[in-house]
Amino acid sequence: MQNNARQGITLMILTTFIFAVQDGISRHLASQYGPIMIVMIRYWFFAVFVIALSAVRSGGILRVARTSQPVLQIFRGVLLVAEICVAIAAFVALGLVQAHAIFASYPLMIAALSGPVLGERVGWRRWGAIGVGLIGVLIILRPGSQVFSSGAILALTAAFMFALYGLLTRYAARKDSAETSFFWTGIAGAIAITIVGVFFWQPLAQQDWGWMAVLSVTGALGHYLLIKAYESTEASTIQPFAYFQLVFASMIGVLIFAETMQARVVLGAIIVVSAGLFTLFREKRAKR
Repeated sequence: MQNNARQGITLMILTTFIFAVQDGISRHLASQYGPIMIVMIRYWFFAVFVIALSAVRSGGILRVARTSQPVLQIFRGVLLVAEICVAIAAFVALGLVQAHAIFASYPLMIAALSGPVLGERVGWRRWGAIGVGLIGVLIILRPGSQVFSSGAILALTAAFMFALYGLLTRYAARKDSAETSFFWTGIAGAIAITIVGVFFWQPLAQQDWGWMAVLSVTGALGHYLLIKAYESTEASTIQPFAYFQLVFASMIGVLIFAETMQARVVLGAIIVVSAGLFTLFREKRAKR
């Protein structure tokens, strides 16, 4: 792997922008057709992209798909596609700003679960950061108020599911390459969502096929750039810049969907992101 930190950081920021645009389009389409059908069509394109990418690799599709842990890989793929459906439902119910502010807690969940799932040691500093991050989430949610709604529960559930997916991806990486995990993510997810999604099919309006095409292309492009970012430099170098997705998604929420930036949501998001960055820093120190 090359070590070009500037290129990796640039690619990661560009990736978060593309994913934020994707979230905005998903919010728009899902409000009319529901998240399951939208994710199904998006995953059809994603599966074709994964197959095409694997076919040009050395050894072709058969080598890329070879794994000694198929149950784990299939479960990862199904878990991610389910998480995307839940996250999009949260975008529709809660809005991009608040949903992403809550979703930003997933690195803290990864840190908390890395002990029981991966057997990693989590020191008191990281546990302290997790506790501080929880305070930030509570500030955003304001328990007992109207904000602690089904939308907030959906956002928290999506964050937990994505954290578990991240941990299982780390676990799978002990035996499988990144390209193998990427292949199974696309194929298992596409099959699973199609089995369910055919029962939610609705005719798309002509103008919405254009949005669907943009959504599919941005999904594939975002994942491709993310791969290139991780190929450019160490994951610990670029992972903190993943929080730019919160910034970009919030801008889209405010400018396109006329959402509001409430002071407590901003404060809570700052606390959550700061705690997350600290856990990433401590994880990097621990590995060294």
